[in-house]
Amino acid sequence: MEANKITVHVADDHKMLIDGIIAVLKTESSIEVVGYSLDGQSVLNWFKENQADILILDIGMPIMDGLDVLRSFQSTNQMPNTIVLTSYNELKLIKEVLKLGAKGFITKVSAGENIIEAIQKVHNDELYFSNDIKSKIVDSFTGKKVNENPQFNDYFGMLSEREIELLKLMAQEHSIKEIADMLNIAPTTAETHKKNIMNKLGVKNALGLALYLVKNKIVE
Repeated sequence: MEANKITVHVADDHKMLIDGIIAVLKTESSIEVVGYSLDGQSVLNWFKENQADILILDIGMPIMDGLDVLRSFQSTNQMPNTIVLTSYNELKLIKEVLKLGAKGFITKVSAGENIIEAIQKVHNDELYFSNDIKSKIVDSFTGKKVNENPQFNDYFGMLSEREIELLKLMAQEHSIKEIADMLNIAPTTAETHKKNIMNKLGVKNALGLALYLVKNKIVE
């Protein structure tokens, strides 16, 4: 294993798909595949004796599925940087893998064009979602009911009451102009509130905000 290379372990129950991923990764000199697993239990066994910077993890595997693998890692506080690779893109699954600590989510149909960038981003401690997943997240969270639990203001204690109002309206897919009209403020003021919210929550764009709302169950 060469120094400074990003090491990757690939887990999927189809050897042909693993071979395809490995072939793609071999085109990038900064990445080295250090092993593969064909079922969930083998993933856990491998990581007990070995290390990898990134785990590419399929959800639908025999013996133990990918979600149970994530739960096991989470229970021992030994979660590797994980990119979920799956044929499914349901919002419920996306939310679940985020909650379980995965750092990336890409569909198998988009793996070839996204896998290298996903590995580089996640290795750099960033979240990564393929474009089809990004669209799914944004389309699914907008317009949904915003949770009104009593702890909402406590949870977002760093936000002002006005910023919380604006955040809820943004989650319901209102434009900044619509929000300004609804709150009786200038559009420039609404835009300033939006920037302040994103700074306080540590997100860089609308997608980041959408992920934050979904991950923290602020929208259903």
